Amino acid sequence: MITLYGIKNCDTIKKARKWLETQQLDYRFHDYRVDGLTQEQLTSWCDELGWQALLNTRGTTWRGLSDEQKNDMDNQRAIALMLEQPALIKRPLLDTGSSRHLGFKEADYAQWLG
Repeated sequence: MITLYGIKNCDTIKKARKWLETQQLDYRFHDYRVDGLTQEQLTSWCDELGWQALLNTRGTTWRGLSDEQKNDMDNQRAIALMLEQPALIKRPLLDTGSSRHLGFKEADYAQWLG
């Protein structure tokens, strides 16, 4: 089962969801804020993708962090912050069941989902 992780009001999530629906692909949407996440999920994603890739450093939540928080980041601190503030997780995160991918580009989705 395909799972799309993100935040429902994110424009990129809306594009990804529209693409999946246009392709008539069954998927489940998991909203970080509504459905939550576990430390185990985030740890697994960080192990697979790297915490640097998973951490959204382009959003307003990141900009709201102190310089100390930003400069003193490591895997464990990143996971703790992402659990506390899910908007810090890059989105969308597409879980195909066998692999995870960050971001949305139509060509990539077409390749990953065959």
